[in-house]
Amino acid sequence: MTEREYPKLPMLGVGGAVIFDGRVLLVQRAVEPARGEWSIPGGLLEVGETLAEGVVRELREETGLTVRVVDLIEVVERIFPDPSVRNGGNTDRAGTRPRYHFVILDYLCERLSGEPRPNEEVSGLAFAREEELDRYQLNPLTARVLRKAFALAQARASR
Repeated sequence: MTEREYPKLPMLGVGGAVIFDGRVLLVQRAVEPARGEWSIPGGLLEVGETLAEGVVRELREETGLTVRVVDLIEVVERIFPDPSVRNGGNTDRAGTRPRYHFVILDYLCERLSGEPRPNEEVSGLAFAREEELDRYQLNPLTARVLRKAFALAQARASR
């Protein structure tokens, strides 16, 4: 099992923005990091798994949906500093590592089948239109990715 807390290297994650009926599926995290935050469903890539396979697996596990990966939206980095390190930077002068460090590839996904239901890592599911995103107090990176996802989905639909 890979150590998520205080990793030696950044962890590689994948996420999937599923937009259907003009709404995006959001998950509320039940575990750290980001417990209680609304976000894009996803998780860590497993060894030997392609990026698309990881997205499909993570969305099936977290939401019960079977999806098809359509297009890369954006690559983001989430660094969660150790709360005991007062300067909030990536490291302090003594060499303390961040508590969590993820590089996440977020993809636009198409829902193929399944009914949304949360697993043990998810405390809630929500469906939000683009104009409703502010209600969820999203991390600014997540909000930016979701707005790009809506734009990408709209561009694809108008082709």
